[in-house]
Amino acid sequence: MLYPFLYAGGSGLDTLMEDVRRSTVDKANDIVRLRETVLEEYGEELAACAVRMADAFRGGGRLFAFGNGGSSTDAQDVAALFVNPGGAAKPLPAVALTNDAAVVTALSNDIGFEVVFARQLAAFGRPGDIALALSTSGNSDNLIAALREASRRGMTAVGIAGYTGGQMAETPGLHHLFVVPSSSVHRIQEAQTTIYHALWELTQRELTQPEPGRVELGRGAF
Repeated sequence: MLYPFLYAGGSGLDTLMEDVRRSTVDKANDIVRLRETVLEEYGEELAACAVRMADAFRGGGRLFAFGNGGSSTDAQDVAALFVNPGGAAKPLPAVALTNDAAVVTALSNDIGFEVVFARQLAAFGRPGDIALALSTSGNSDNLIAALREASRRGMTAVGIAGYTGGQMAETPGLHHLFVVPSSSVHRIQEAQTTIYHALWELTQRELTQPEPGRVELGRGAF
């Protein structure tokens, strides 16, 4: 049970509210520590992934994000973040592969749920695009199939998982994998939002740098 104090008998309201407060504080502290752990572990990898993603966007590439359940909502958040960042940030082409219910249900009904993302990448993906898979377990067959399809098509393949990475950690052709080391689905998904927001921010920063091989002359240069 997530909140065992709710089922304890004989507690007064003050005691109950104190237990709620303590539980909330403990969970907030847990996610802060977990986010710090993830960023310390993957700081350099996040920067390297952002460089690869920025290069892809410079070359006209697009980002395809996908996941199941709550991770599908996160995939939509990823797409919205890149397309509509707000402020002076650069809008970047991104799509969540869970958006089209007709396509998802047609593929699930006619072929099988394991192909709902791979078939879309086969139809739309091209070399230079980015595939971003989000999963708490890392074991979803449809995500593994999609990442393999992305690799076959010359796309940048990125995975975000929990626990110990699951099958994602064994998937050939995966360029970057970020694992939240937790067995709590709630904490995993909270930390994963930090990962993809950091990726977005680092990618935006990378895109403000001069393109590789291009020399930009400032005023007065000769």
